[in-house]
Amino acid sequence: MLAVTVAPSPAAIAPGSDCTAAFRAAYENRYTWASGFAGYSGRCSWEQGDQLAEGTFNVGADLKAQVEGIDNEEIHKSVASQLWEVCIHRVRRSFEQTHGENTFTAGDTDAVGTEVIVGGKNAGDRYRIKDDVVTMVHRHIHGTVVTIFTESTTDTGSGYLSHSYTSQYADPATGAARGGKSTFTDTFVPLAGEGPWVLSERVVETEAFGDTPAGRQVFRFEALSPNS
Repeated sequence: MLAVTVAPSPAAIAPGSDCTAAFRAAYENRYTWASGFAGYSGRCSWEQGDQLAEGTFNVGADLKAQVEGIDNEEIHKSVASQLWEVCIHRVRRSFEQTHGENTFTAGDTDAVGTEVIVGGKNAGDRYRIKDDVVTMVHRHIHGTVVTIFTESTTDTGSGYLSHSYTSQYADPATGAARGGKSTFTDTFVPLAGEGPWVLSERVVETEAFGDTPAGRQVFRFEALSPNS
């Protein structure tokens, strides 16, 4: 009879205990670009309903994005913003650089993952982690709170990228929503078939909020090639 060995499930982290090592493992499992990445370029487009705008873009070695060919200022800014967000999340910074002034204490564990309660410089922030993935982010940014839940990921072989996730902004004092919840679906591809991995499509669906109707935007980045 063939013997089957089942790996034991990792033990739950006890509430109140130091969970720095577990949080570090999830942080370091995120996919980032290696230093020396020269950037990349290609075509870009934005679509909402029957509206379409197309242009070109270039991300330089400084990881700053330039968008050309889109005259509408609001659409131009929105496309450039997507590239900027991708770039800031791909910058490789050590755990000590980002979190060296923080402490991490385990909270409860639920279906989303184990809660990580932050103390120190960024006290008030919280995360959840599961299987070396940061599955929830709750951060205070510029007088507001953003809460992000990661629902699925893309495995690059050199770390994970969030594939589908939700984002909600709220008042830090009352918890009242600031705007409708957004659902993102990101598709990443390796440049030249082997990497680095970059965004090829982002679909953003936002719920109605107040006088603002629900919306769906599609950003596409195509004909991608690395800068020499």
